[in-house]
Order: sequence, then structure tokens, then C-alpha cells
Amino acid sequence: MGDDTPRLRRHHRVLRVIGGVVAVLLVLVVVAGGIGVWTVTRSFPQTSGSVDVPGLTQPVTVYRDDAGVPQLYASTADDLFRAQGYVHAQDRFWEMDFRRHVTSGRLSEMFGASQVPTDTFIRTLGWRRVAEQEVKLLDPTSLRYYQDYADGVNAYLKQHSGAELSLEYAVLGLQNPSYKPQPWTPADSVAWLKAMAWDLRSNLEEEVDRALLATKLKPEQVAELHPGYSYTTHPTITDLGGGSPRTVTPDAQPGAVASSGSGEDSASAAVDPAQYASGLEQLAASVEALPQLMGPAGDGIGSNSWVVGGAHTASGKPLLANDPHLGAALPSVWYQMGLHCTTVGPKCPFDVAGFSFSGFPGIVIGHNDRISWGFTNLGPDVADLFVEKVTGNTYEYDGKQVPLQKRTERIHVAGGADVTITVRSTLHGPIVTDIGDAYARIAKDQAGKLGIPAQKFQISLAWTALTPGTTANAIFAFDAARDWTAFRAAAQQFQVPSQNLVYADVDGHIGYQAPGLIPTRTGGDGTIPMPGWSSQYAWTGTIPFDQLPSVFDPPAGYIVTANNAAVGPGFPQLITADWDLGYRANQIEARLSGLFGAGKKVTAKDMSAIQSDTYDANAAALVPVLQAVADKPDASADLQRAARLLENWDYRDDADSAAAAYFAVFWKELLHDMFGRKLPVATAPTGGDRWFSVVGSLLSQPDSSWWADSDLGTSDRDSMLAYAADRAWGSARKLLGDDTSSWRWDRIHTLTLKNASLGESGVAPIEWLFNRGPWHVGGGSAVVDATGWDASVGYAVSRLPSMRMVVDLSRFDASTWVNLTGASGHAFDAHYTDQTDLWATGKTRPWPFTAAAVRHAAIQTLTLRPPR
Repeated sequence: MGDDTPRLRRHHRVLRVIGGVVAVLLVLVVVAGGIGVWTVTRSFPQTSGSVDVPGLTQPVTVYRDDAGVPQLYASTADDLFRAQGYVHAQDRFWEMDFRRHVTSGRLSEMFGASQVPTDTFIRTLGWRRVAEQEVKLLDPTSLRYYQDYADGVNAYLKQHSGAELSLEYAVLGLQNPSYKPQPWTPADSVAWLKAMAWDLRSNLEEEVDRALLATKLKPEQVAELHPGYSYTTHPTITDLGGGSPRTVTPDAQPGAVASSGSGEDSASAAVDPAQYASGLEQLAASVEALPQLMGPAGDGIGSNSWVVGGAHTASGKPLLANDPHLGAALPSVWYQMGLHCTTVGPKCPFDVAGFSFSGFPGIVIGHNDRISWGFTNLGPDVADLFVEKVTGNTYEYDGKQVPLQKRTERIHVAGGADVTITVRSTLHGPIVTDIGDAYARIAKDQAGKLGIPAQKFQISLAWTALTPGTTANAIFAFDAARDWTAFRAAAQQFQVPSQNLVYADVDGHIGYQAPGLIPTRTGGDGTIPMPGWSSQYAWTGTIPFDQLPSVFDPPAGYIVTANNAAVGPGFPQLITADWDLGYRANQIEARLSGLFGAGKKVTAKDMSAIQSDTYDANAAALVPVLQAVADKPDASADLQRAARLLENWDYRDDADSAAAAYFAVFWKELLHDMFGRKLPVATAPTGGDRWFSVVGSLLSQPDSSWWADSDLGTSDRDSMLAYAADRAWGSARKLLGDDTSSWRWDRIHTLTLKNASLGESGVAPIEWLFNRGPWHVGGGSAVVDATGWDASVGYAVSRLPSMRMVVDLSRFDASTWVNLTGASGHAFDAHYTDQTDLWATGKTRPWPFTAAAVRHAAIQTLTLRPPR
């Protein structure tokens, strides 16, 4: 039987930066009050009155509402971005500093030797090197804005230091007292794009998963565990390639699917995955060990965004909704903000508000005075692994030995000696298994088993984000766009990460555009590692922008994107074989078509209600079958109890639902019993949309071998369902007690927000300082209210709607928004998590936009002025 040990992969990165002796010291200091009220509050920013900011040419006004959300008004674009840098630094500089150390591979400078492996991996990929090249590609105006932003950050740094910047610096100072932040640069901002691209890198995990599964399973079994998109039962975003955006089957079983690829036509024909499986496992471990700044990648990461045209709305103008699903982070990855030129014109074209990234100028998602836009991850296959035949300083390519490209990197280590690494690359990209002694031992071991020269097999990574591009220009272009033509021009520059962009404007138009660099291949479909020694599998270019999916004013009058297939199976270009399988898109389509069919004109409240939808298509498929098993004469008492609990359930994962709680325990148990015991540990099922489809398809195959386990005494579907249901009933009683009337899903489905850097330090008093929660929530994996959980680990929320917004194009001041946490990154600030209670209950806040509404909502006003 398969390995039954606990799964090694984790969806939250543990950054254990506190050494043993220092940990004891920290506990003593905290308990003794060394980190006291004065230290905690001294970093709280000035938010009223006036402050001199070097570099400004004219005063800038900063209005903050009762949630601390700033709206900036400036006379020039340069002053606007200087002020944005200053205000970001006021609220979030530790987050900014930590992020730039991650993206440049410099965490060891802050936290010491424990972070050398992480830095080594980031340096190997070369995020910072690419960012520096992209700065050189910026158009002159964009470069000026990035420098303006950096100047604003640095003005704040000149006025504040240590714990005046953030409480985390007081904690860090106990371990690394000599640390001082360096000045901010445009490359620090641009490098954040690499973190975005990495955490939204699409199917790299699936590629590794298939290869590892192939070491134990037949190709047809691998294909069963990686089902393709069900075009007959779930909608596509566009009708291109034979797609069907209006397909709605809320309770359908998965139907005919397009193959997602088993790899039989690619690398498996040339090299057995078992020959490089250890390298893949080490690669997977390295990837999982990285700090995830946006959230867990792979299965379960996604977003919702849809736009409804005026023909369907009460106002006669479009409504646009967006809720990107990212990791549970504190502070939130997003920072709400408005950027307004006092007089909008060619020299100062910005009147925009929405969600920004601290450390990055501009507004990423939101609206200006003419248009609105939202993002969901397109999920194209933009990263491929190549198995390389490496001998000494060369690698094989088309029968020839080609010299490896080499560069050295020096990692500075706080409290220790510098570490020098050598990065080797092939024409495909950096060798990612060539990191540290562990990888060298694995390569040598594998080569010895195969009777080939030492270190012959390595794995390189081809990834579009490692090619310098123009994305850093795009945000300013989005922010200033006035119509669809300008919006598409901005989208053309948005190369990585590829997103689904939805659009609406005040003239009543709606649209959709998929941008990005998506590779074309001579062979293979990108689903498993390719042979790197043959040009037969090489990348040949990228899909031209004008050939990417795009829709403007579709006849249906609305567009839904939820990471589902953008196009049908007949689309001439391969975007990916690993779409999200469309359960969320299906439900959003069902909700909207239900409203339209009833003659209802949609309102902003309707859009928000859909964002909170908890319908669980997986439960709708499984529960009737389970209840039929419970009706059999030999059904156990616990199975019959479970069936009675589920009898009148509406299949919604509501917070107060006892049935939802039991079903989650049953689902976790079923996945473990059916698959977790049989598969490699690193491929254990997580329970998202992919596994909905896998199990749903097997329901119609009651004699499939996947249901059978001689050790458990199961031989077919019904016996496996009965076994898992019995086990789940006992587990639920242990978790929730014997009284089923007190069972609630939110008793076990909770959200704890953890500081991205120190929140999992292993030192309880430090974690108490920075972490918050738990919050008890509804929702679940692959439902619209996507509070995802990892079934191989537990029921806690690991990925979620990182924000929610609904934009009303009839009156922007009627729009609503909410952030996961709050504006502040300062622990104990009033705005640290002041929006989380609203977020947890599906509520939003008013979103003032016009100058009059902003002034009316303001409770604090700060003037940033040039020094006299």
C-alpha cells in the first residue's frame, strides 16, 4: 500500500528566523515589557496636520476615512507618486522591506543563515536580475514615476528609523541590531512583479505532480487523476474555439472532457520519470519552502470576476465584481487607495482608486473616472521543466555538448560569513536542481543507479517571467485609460503574470481581454517535464497578442471569469491543459442566468450576494450517492445517522451548517482512504476542483480499482463510501462533540491571520504580537465564496478572497469594497484588522470616489508639503 505518513507539503511558509538563544531572550524581553506600549505605538503614522516631505514641488492632501484608507490629491503626477511612496511607507514599510528582500534573494541579510536556502533558490531564478533589466526597458514617463515613488519612500526613511518604521524592527533588532533598511529603488518595486508571476505561475505543480505519479501509476491512471476541462457541463469565458459561455448545469456530474494530457507523447517516451523523480521531489520541497507572498500556487488558487452590461442592470449601466483568491496574509497583500490629480489632463492624467500593492506605484485593480477593470488568473502554461543531460560543464543539445552558462552570486549573511553560489543555466533556463549538497547527492545517486556519468540528469526551468518585459509600464496605462482601445493597449504591455481582464466603462461597454506572454512549443503539451536535449520540445515563441482571447460587448450582455477555460477545445493555440475546472464559473453563471430568467434587473447588492455564494457542487454530486448507500440493509448506524443529517441539506457550505461540517470531514476522510494511502506523499489530494472532478467521474464507475483497498476491506464504490462515512462520523464527534445540534462548519473552518515574516517564528509571545484570529467562516474550496482549505492538512482556511469589490458605473460613489485586513501593517494600530469582521461575514464598505464624497467621508486630513 501507499505511504500513510502525514503530507510533507504545506501551504503556509514557516519562516523560522529566531535562533534558540535569541528566542529565549525575546520571550524574556516581551514578558518583562521591553517591547512595551511606547515601542508598539511609536511607528503609528501621522495622519493629520502637516509634514514636510523633501522632493515635493507642491502640497499634496491625504484624506483618510474611518478605515484609514487614504485618498491622495496632488497638482502634478510626480508629486502624486512621491506622495504614494510616502504614504505606503507610513503604513506598510516592513512589508515592503521584507518583500524586496524575498524578491532579491536577500533574506539572509535580515535573518541570518537559516534563509540561505531560500535566497539560493531566488538567486538561481534571478528575479532581481530580471527586474533590473526591466527597469532599463521602462518608457521615460514610467521610469520617472517609479523614481518619484522611490523618492517618496526614501523621504519617509530619512525621517524614521528602527521601531519608528515598524514594530518588527524592534524584534529584529534583538537578533540583528546592525540591520538598517537601504534606500528604495525602482528595481525594488519592479521585482514585486516577479513574486506575482511566481505565485500565479499556473501548472508547474501539476507538471511535477504528473511526473511523480508516473513513477507509480500507468499513464491512464495519471490521466484519471488529472482530468481535463468538462466543456459539456461547465462554461468557457468566450465562445472562441467552440466554447460555450452560457453552459450551466448546477447539479451535473462531470461529462465528456478534453484530455489534459498524460505525457505519453512527450518526455515519458524519452526518459522514465523514475530516473529524475528524486530531483523533482527536491524541487517541490524547495518551491514549498519559499515565502508565498501572494498565496499557495497550483490547485485551489483562483479568483472570481464578472461584468454585467447595462441591459441587465437596474441602473442601465454596467456593474463589475472582482474578488482575487490569494493566500491568507497579514497584512493583506492589497492596500486600498485613491490617486487623484486635482486637474486631470495630459500632464496629470490620474483620477483613480482601488487596490494597490505596497511597494509598487499606481492602482492595480479598480476604476478611474471613465473605466473599471478586474483581474483573475488566466492560468496559462508559462513554465516548463526540462530534463537535462549534464556532464561536467556541458549539457547535451541535439547531439552536441554545449557549454553551461555560469554566474556567481554572493549572499551576505547576518551574523555569519558570506555564501557564494554558482548558478548554471541551459538555453531553457536555470538549473533548479543544482542547488546545495542535497541536490548534488541526489543527482549522483540517480546517475549511479542508471550507470551514467555523475550529475548527468538535472532539471532546468523555462519560465516567461525570466525574460525581461514591459509589465512595469502597464499599470500606469491602465490607470489613465479612457476607453476600450486604450485599455487593450495597456493590456498588451501586461505580459506576466497573464490574467483574465474584465472591463466596463461609463458609456455602457463591457469587455474581456487575455494578455500575456504564452509560449508556443514544437512538441509536447507542457503537462510533464520535457527532454531538454532535443529541439523537438523547444519553445519557439509566444502567441501574438492579437490572437489571444478577446471579447467586446458580447450579445449576452455579460462576461464571467473564474479561472475557467477561456476558450473551447478547438482554439488553435495551446493556452494550457490545466484550466481550473469551472465549478465556480458554473455557479456564477447559474446565479446570473437565474436572475435574468426571473426578469430581475441586477443591482450592486445582487453582485455582492453572488460573491458570498457557498453552493458546493461536490456535495451535490456525492451526497445523493452516499444516501443511497445508507438505504441499504447492511448500512451501519453511524452511516444512517450521517444520511439523516445530510437529508435536507441545500449543499451550501454556510458557517452555521452542521451538514457542511460533517461533509467536509467525510470528504477529507474519503480522499485519504481512496488516494492518500496509495499515492506518493508529495501528491496527496488537497480537495479542490481537480479532486471534485476525479471523484465525480469515478461515481459512475462503481467497480473502479480506486474504490478498492484490501487493507480497509473495501472492494467497490459503495463499500468505500460506507467506510469513509463511518470513519468521518467518529472523527466529527471528536471534533465537534456528540450533540449534532451544536455542530457548525465554522467551528472547524477558521481563519487565523499570520504575519508573513514573524507570524510563524515558533516563539509564542512574538506570534501573539503579530497574529490575529481565529475568525469562524463559511465557504470552502472551489465554491464562489472560496475560503479554501487543504484536505491533506486540516480544515483551516489557507486561501481566500483577498478582497472584494463591486463597481457601479452609473455612480462610482455607489461602489463598495472591502479588504481582508486593514490599511495598516502596524500591529495594534486601529486599522490592522479592522475590515476583517466585515470580510468574514461577506459585507463590504462604501467606496467614496468623487472629491465631494471623499471629503465627506474623511475623518483625518494630512497635508504633505514641500520643505520651506
